[in-house]
Amino acid sequence: MRRPILVAALMSALAFAAHAQEVPAPHDVAYTPGTMRVEVDATNLSQRIFSIKQTIPVQAGPLTLLFPRWVPGGHSPRNGLDDIAGLTFKANGRKLDWKRDTLEVGAFHLVVPDGVTEITAEFDLLTATGPGQGRVVMTPNMLNLQFISAALYPAGHYMRQIKVDPRVTYPAGWTAFTALHEDGRSGDTIDYENVPYDIFVDSPVYAGRHAKNIDLTPAGSKVPVKLGTVADAPKYLEAKPEQVAIHRKMVEQALKLFGAQHYDHYQFLFSLSEQMGGNGLEHQRSSENGVGTDYFTGWKEKQGFTDLLAHEFVHSWNGKYRRGKDLWVPNLNTPMQDSLLWVYEGQTQYWGNVLAARSGMRPLPASIDALALVAATYAENRPGLSWRGIQDTTNDPIVVGRGARAYLNYQMSEDYYRGGQMIWLEADALIRAGSNGKRSLDDFARAFFGVNDGEWKVQDLYTFEDVVATLNGVHPHDWSTFLRDRLDGRTGLTGGIEAGGWKLVYKDEPNAYAKGAGSRGGADFTYSIGLTIGKDGSIGDVRWDGPAFNAGIGSGTQVIAVNGTAYDGDVLEEAIKAAKTGKAPIELLVKEFDRYRTVKIDYHGGLRHPHLERIKDKPDYLTPILSARK
Repeated sequence: MRRPILVAALMSALAFAAHAQEVPAPHDVAYTPGTMRVEVDATNLSQRIFSIKQTIPVQAGPLTLLFPRWVPGGHSPRNGLDDIAGLTFKANGRKLDWKRDTLEVGAFHLVVPDGVTEITAEFDLLTATGPGQGRVVMTPNMLNLQFISAALYPAGHYMRQIKVDPRVTYPAGWTAFTALHEDGRSGDTIDYENVPYDIFVDSPVYAGRHAKNIDLTPAGSKVPVKLGTVADAPKYLEAKPEQVAIHRKMVEQALKLFGAQHYDHYQFLFSLSEQMGGNGLEHQRSSENGVGTDYFTGWKEKQGFTDLLAHEFVHSWNGKYRRGKDLWVPNLNTPMQDSLLWVYEGQTQYWGNVLAARSGMRPLPASIDALALVAATYAENRPGLSWRGIQDTTNDPIVVGRGARAYLNYQMSEDYYRGGQMIWLEADALIRAGSNGKRSLDDFARAFFGVNDGEWKVQDLYTFEDVVATLNGVHPHDWSTFLRDRLDGRTGLTGGIEAGGWKLVYKDEPNAYAKGAGSRGGADFTYSIGLTIGKDGSIGDVRWDGPAFNAGIGSGTQVIAVNGTAYDGDVLEEAIKAAKTGKAPIELLVKEFDRYRTVKIDYHGGLRHPHLERIKDKPDYLTPILSARK
């Protein structure tokens, strides 16, 4: 009985060895064997496991299947290849041998036997069971299924040339939100529309026990926009009518800004949870957005909402429909290049904050206060600009990702976001001043992103030269030099504040927005002694070459006492105040591992917190930038 099995196994191994396989390069040709079916069982909540079965039409001979590595929106090879386990391939019920490529470790080589027209691939996606393992995406009440981690795909083809038939089985009674349209249901299994692989991986799912889909479609619009919300408990879903109206106005203001829609419908995916990990990730027809449970129930009218939803919504235009040419890839195992992230993310950061202000998600005073914090960062708290420019930080997603830094202000991390925001603020103010208020960066947004209304399946790629040309079409200027000077560190990044008719000042008290945002019992002394500190005295970031740093204090140290008194935030604040009128240094008892020592900080500048103030007799462009469009 065993002999035929052994002979078959030997023949399979010999056939596999006879094909020395390389990873085929992607070509823009159809995957002719047929449509790949992907079935996901998302019901194992307790063990937090997605079980995947793929049925893949094939032809006999060598075959390479790829697990996506490069994440659009993450701009890096961060997809969790190590989260998959139990990978098996079968043809006619028999297991096939496979071998991982030693260079492209997300590639799996196998040989399809003669006469076989389809194979099955099965694996388990083992998601984080705790935050120490990564972002938690399954809880007893909700889940986030990212299809980019749930399916292999055949090498040798552009993603758009591979068709997928997705099906997902959810926990009984749950509601699921995704940009994919449904094709049918059988019990708790939903059969979604057949789509190309690139749209499939760009259409994740939020599903939950407690769910509500809030209509944000502006009056008169024929293209639906919905806020699909899941929460830890039903009470967190209760949004007041005025809160919904603010979110609908954000959508309305985005349409006024861009003048076109690059989706057939748009589905926000929104979680209100202290259990599932928060996130923000853009897609063409949807976005993943995760915040705490009190988003609606703990709303502070004067402080407003976070700009997260506005930011990710802007990405439908900037980053998804129009994308930097070197960032586009034919498949997700081809390395991306991030040189234009200061447009992709930097201008999105700008418009996200602007739309939050224009819609009332963040009221005008709070928006100005929030901008003060960004301006102060690039005026005083980025000593790293002495050795690297904003352009170089576009490499950060590939170099290091978003891991913790010992000295963030000196090392810097993806500063193309907020540093880019400051560049675009200055560009907007320059255009407004140069045109006597007749033109603005809004005109650039409409000309650059608001094209081909209704088209969403084709990315429109651009270069640095395209950005410059469109800016010149809005307002003639030496935009190439303007941008390069700021991107490459030859010019500071805060010129837009004064050009907008305001100035950065420091006061003893934090501004209202900073007070409302809080730091969970900690305190921010960045612009005085040069550090942030937690409720327990643990020091966060220490400003490079600041007073605390020059006294020998490093990040990660714990403050035990201030001037002989046990530490708390108030004690340190009072000590900084007192030192302003005295000559004695501020004396800290600090703990480093098991060692205690006393450090003296010779600082007498008092408390300093960022604020913006109007410059008299200078035109105010910041207020119209942040005011709603009629």
